[in-house]
Amino acid sequence: MPSEITEQKILQALKSVALPHQNTSLGEAGAVSGIVIKGGNVGFTIEIAPEISAEAENIKKAAKKAVDAIEGVVSVTILMTAHRPAEANPPRQSAQTPSRDEVIRPADQVIAVASGKGGVGKSTTAINLALALANTGKKVGILDADIYGPSLPRLLGMNKKPETENNKLIPLDAWGLQAMSIGFLIEEDAPTIWRGPMVMSAVQQMLRDVAWNGLDILVVDMPPGTGDTQLTLSQRAELAGAVIVSTPQDLALIDARKGLNMFKRVDVPVLGIIENMSHFLCPSCGERADIFGTGGAETEARRLNLPFLGAVPLHMDIRATSDAGTPIVADQPNSPHAKIYQDIANNILEQLAKGKRAAPKLVME
Repeated sequence: MPSEITEQKILQALKSVALPHQNTSLGEAGAVSGIVIKGGNVGFTIEIAPEISAEAENIKKAAKKAVDAIEGVVSVTILMTAHRPAEANPPRQSAQTPSRDEVIRPADQVIAVASGKGGVGKSTTAINLALALANTGKKVGILDADIYGPSLPRLLGMNKKPETENNKLIPLDAWGLQAMSIGFLIEEDAPTIWRGPMVMSAVQQMLRDVAWNGLDILVVDMPPGTGDTQLTLSQRAELAGAVIVSTPQDLALIDARKGLNMFKRVDVPVLGIIENMSHFLCPSCGERADIFGTGGAETEARRLNLPFLGAVPLHMDIRATSDAGTPIVADQPNSPHAKIYQDIANNILEQLAKGKRAAPKLVME
């Protein structure tokens, strides 16, 4: 029977990892925090001084090797951070000049694509919207902010580790988009078992420590629900607005209202609602079936005085191209489904052109 994995064993193993230019080790320097152990899966954060950030990858590899050697360890997930220690009397920031840590601007406009619950096709919607926005001549990036269930590698048909330059990750080029996901940084089958602070730190790193290059728009594929990631993005990135994806059924709309309420609380304008899986057309006979009902999201948008951005049908071509890593807007740009996404993207640009407006007043019945 394998022996129990403990924090003490992990820290002891990390004493074998020396910190460059310092007369100490990881296990002794207090540089390791947020240790999480679940079965044989281990995760933790390593915080190093900016002066040795060039050695970050070597430190990470050595730490992973050391912890991997502990009996019973199946996987090791490490988050690297490099921060300066807080000053005793830090200089005051004026109200007009927020600090670098307060607002991160990876693009001229950052759009969150969100849903109140999983299973509504949010990620498929996000990637196709990003491609449709790029078709308008915009320079577009996509960030997969779903730390626990990243889907961008599968949707784009690629899963390779990004290169680094000047201590920044270089986003992958996918169908003309600049793309980044936590899924590019960990093994595909490795579980992400981080607690809230690690998740928030990872999200900030993907905003700040990725070499986003002159983006007009960054589309952020949010995780479902209302949690740490949504709050971090709302606080750290100046969101131009949020797009809510829902299916027509009442249960999904109830959860969508929670997402709307969350964005209202953090003062992020809602650009509109998309009804996904709106209806199904039989490929053999052409008969329409409203599997999840229909028109619910449009009715909800009208009730909340929000723009209804469009309805996307439930269709096998959208599913098949997503599974194959060839999103339908890129693979079949002249298809009727690609045109639907293009129309929705144009509607989003219209809303962005109107500028920031007040979040909607919610009516909860």
